[in-house]
Amino acid sequence: MNPDRNRRKDHSMSSFRHSRTLRRHARRIGAVLAAALSAVAFTACTPASRSADGGTLDIAASVSQWGTMAQALGGEHVVVTSAIANAAADPHDYEPTTADIAGISSADIAVVNGAGYDTWASTAAGTAGIDTIDVGALAGVEEGGNPHLWFSAQARTAAADAITDAYVAADPEHADDYRRLNARWQERERQLDADIAAIRESSASAPYAATESVAAYLFEDLGMEDVTPQGYLQAVSNESEPGPADLKAFSDLLAEGDARLLVVNSQHGDAAGGQLSDAARAADVPVLEVGEQLPDGCDDVVAWMGTLVDRIRELLG
Repeated sequence: MNPDRNRRKDHSMSSFRHSRTLRRHARRIGAVLAAALSAVAFTACTPASRSADGGTLDIAASVSQWGTMAQALGGEHVVVTSAIANAAADPHDYEPTTADIAGISSADIAVVNGAGYDTWASTAAGTAGIDTIDVGALAGVEEGGNPHLWFSAQARTAAADAITDAYVAADPEHADDYRRLNARWQERERQLDADIAAIRESSASAPYAATESVAAYLFEDLGMEDVTPQGYLQAVSNESEPGPADLKAFSDLLAEGDARLLVVNSQHGDAAGGQLSDAARAADVPVLEVGEQLPDGCDDVVAWMGTLVDRIRELLG
């Protein structure tokens, strides 16, 4: 067995910070949830069939990564609201408002990330009995695993099909439209897969290192090897600061040219990440900055992934 590959899988399954954050906000979120559900309880049994009388389906998404997908797959027949749509927002620390929870609870269909990333949304939808697309459940990733599922081609494809199936069931009158929009979406995914395959062919097993596992699924799809030092990984996965020895090992790896690319989370700047970025640039190792939220200027998650793939191709030369 390849120990580097096993380490990469372990790294990609680390949630890093979100479990502790969820516990820290559990009580406050519970209070907000109770208040919101009491306000919208009378809508909980409304059937998901608004399009039947000429209206549109009301779709609630926890984050815009899935919300933009839901809109593209529903077209003019759906109205999608994403609770978190700010490119600078950090869902790990997000505290939902009463309006956020009410929006989920009164929707016709909810789309949530799952895997412990947006527990408040999953809980609100489940308590209200809303038809829910849970991407983590579709991908077989539970809480404690890597929740950044929009970076995974498999998860995106599964989510798109599940959303379409939910639309068809809720609004059979427009089933052909939903299937046509799904085919269009999947064609875009196939084009993206072709671009990913081209990098995989030219850079199979190319080593990269990361300050966090935010884009690990994408690099698995690219076939690249995560060579981030184990001590650093262990410290970050335990939500502690990497020690001097861990940082030195990481800096040495970069200085020796043992990674062709350094991946940093652009939304979580800290001293350690800055030090490693400086070390990478000093060693002429390209640095790729990746955030967690859909960047401004990207219409949806496939467009975002395409931009990242193009940038990775450029950095790898």
